[in-house]
Amino acid sequence: MVESKFMKKKKKQKQDKMINFIHHYITKVLVTIIVLLLLLIAFKWNITFKQQFNQYVYHTNFPFSRVKEFFKKYIKSDAALQKIEKEETPVFEEKLSYSKESLYQDGVALTVSKNYMIPSLESGIIVFIGEKEQYNQTIIVQGMNGVDVWYGNVQNVSVKLYDYVEKGSFLGETKEKTLYLAFQKDGKFANYKDYLKQN
Repeated sequence: MVESKFMKKKKKQKQDKMINFIHHYITKVLVTIIVLLLLLIAFKWNITFKQQFNQYVYHTNFPFSRVKEFFKKYIKSDAALQKIEKEETPVFEEKLSYSKESLYQDGVALTVSKNYMIPSLESGIIVFIGEKEQYNQTIIVQGMNGVDVWYGNVQNVSVKLYDYVEKGSFLGETKEKTLYLAFQKDGKFANYKDYLKQN
């Protein structure tokens, strides 16, 4: 008789757990379906929303520096990001050296030695590697300080997309004797002198 009550109680607990699990799962599925339907309706009827969504997802870099600021402000620590930053130890620690600078497009053209090994001016995350008009093969590093640095006219790239690089790390080599640099903050190009003088 005692065993029977115990078994009934245990069976009832299992049934309750199963019902809760099914209820939770169905709720998640329904919420997902509703969100997808709302997105599909928005895409179908609102062309500007579709364009804005497309622009943000495919043409805007994810602001990693804002994540770091969020951690510091609300969680009072960026230990998780510091761990990522410290996991990679740079082999190449170099400062930028050049013989001449001149205005170029939205930034500056630097005269460097032939096949110059390019150092990263700031620690950050590689958010773009590819061709940019007027800059040739380009690497964009989103700095942890919130500034995107464009390195143009690059060959023999030694980094991959979304790699974390330390300040002074080797990114690649210049084609011939020219390195193009541009500095972008909050989507606008900034005066290169404000950032080049710091290195």
